[in-house]
Amino acid sequence: MKAFQVVGSFADTRKRQPFSIEVSAENEEAVREKVLSILGSKHRLKRWEIDITQVTELSPEQITNPVVKYEVGA
Repeated sequence: MKAFQVVGSFADTRKRQPFSIEVSAENEEAVREKVLSILGSKHRLKRWEIDITQVTELSPEQITNPVVKYEVGA
């Protein structure tokens, strides 16, 4: 498993809402899929309402989310 930070925005009722989230997955494609799933279920969004602008792989020292840190094994 690798850790990634995903930055983007999604459609809110009046404006674009920015987000930054840390997730763990095997590759970038799986990360995008996981973020779309998490935000879609949490905020009741459709996939086309979510824009992912940046996906960055994190080193173990850069991980701040304790769940991601545990999943990666750091």
